[in-house]
Amino acid sequence: MTRKPSKNTLFGRNDQPHTIIIARGESVRHFTIRPWAALAMGGVLATLALSYFSATAYLMFRDDLIHGSVASQARLRQAYEQRIASLRTQLDQATSRQKLEQKQIEAKMAELLERQKTLANRSKRLAPVLETIGESTLEKGVARPLVPATDSLVNSDDEGFYGIDPIITGPTGPRQPSRSPRIGRGSTDKAELLDAVEDSLHAAETTQNQHILALSTKAYRRMDRIKQALASSGIAALPAASGLGGPFLPASPISDADARLAELEQATAQLNAAQSLLQGLPLADPVAESYVSSSFGKRRDPLLGIQAFHSGLDFAARTGSKVRAAAKGRVIAAEYSGGYGNMVEIDHGNGLATRYGHLSAILVEPGTEVAPGDIIGKVGSTGRSTGPHLHYEVRKHGSPVNPAPYLRAGRSLVAEL
Repeated sequence: MTRKPSKNTLFGRNDQPHTIIIARGESVRHFTIRPWAALAMGGVLATLALSYFSATAYLMFRDDLIHGSVASQARLRQAYEQRIASLRTQLDQATSRQKLEQKQIEAKMAELLERQKTLANRSKRLAPVLETIGESTLEKGVARPLVPATDSLVNSDDEGFYGIDPIITGPTGPRQPSRSPRIGRGSTDKAELLDAVEDSLHAAETTQNQHILALSTKAYRRMDRIKQALASSGIAALPAASGLGGPFLPASPISDADARLAELEQATAQLNAAQSLLQGLPLADPVAESYVSSSFGKRRDPLLGIQAFHSGLDFAARTGSKVRAAAKGRVIAAEYSGGYGNMVEIDHGNGLATRYGHLSAILVEPGTEVAPGDIIGKVGSTGRSTGPHLHYEVRKHGSPVNPAPYLRAGRSLVAEL
């Protein structure tokens, strides 16, 4: 490329065009570039270069922005996922605690239901005991057995929960209510409700156990009184149990209260047997408002004036006074019988029988079942007699025995008859 010589001026402007010659072998090319075109081309090139570098810089900066935005979004997503995982964990923990509490409540409710059922069953078992002893309460200050009503179980409005009515008759004992895990007000209400029921059941169990103990004490005391009264009167003691046996079957574990109740039932059974035996012993006075005018054994015969054996007791009483059976039994004779005059004989079982002689009237017939105190005739003076009185005999296996010990035992056991 050659440049044409131009006019060089000191203060002027050179406006001459530039000629560019390009030679390649034999080929020579040239073209002329004017100054404004060169400037324009330089400006274009500068603009392109600036645009390129600007675009490159923008792209690099934008990539940094994009990477930063992606990283920020990734961090936000990770934090969000972590938050979700934390909330899910908290929810799972809350659900687990709620299920655990629900299971505890259901287990506690099942326990209370079983305790309530046990109390009700014991109350049913106590009913015949109270009937045997003949009192609904024992001593002053001892309450009746507390047994929650079986219909005290009611459905709660809360789904999946069955409440128990805590209002059960009886004082709340010193026992502190147990505490269980609670979540929310509803769970607190349920737990407090069950605690109140548990306290009431505890008070009922305590009172019932005291009642069972008092009943056992009373039954044993009555048994002791019966034995002492019979022994002091010279009457044979109550027959002991015999003929026991059977295959061995291990018993299932029972609670202390059930053991005490079983002991009470055994004592009551013995008392029943003793009282049933007493009913068959001639312990009651055969005639009221009377006195013994002649005792059992040897005496001077009132008619012959010589020593003789008196086989019974003579009770002096007014003619027509009521004569009563001394024990339960069956009338085996009701007729006129020689020196007895009008006579009634009653078989009391176990080889015991009683005879009532010199009656003015017989008011029963053979085969009649009588209870202690039933009227069987009236005082008179029929047969071999010197005046109105009752000749009373007690016979054991057909032989006369002294009626006095039986009457003494009867007077001391009047409350048990």
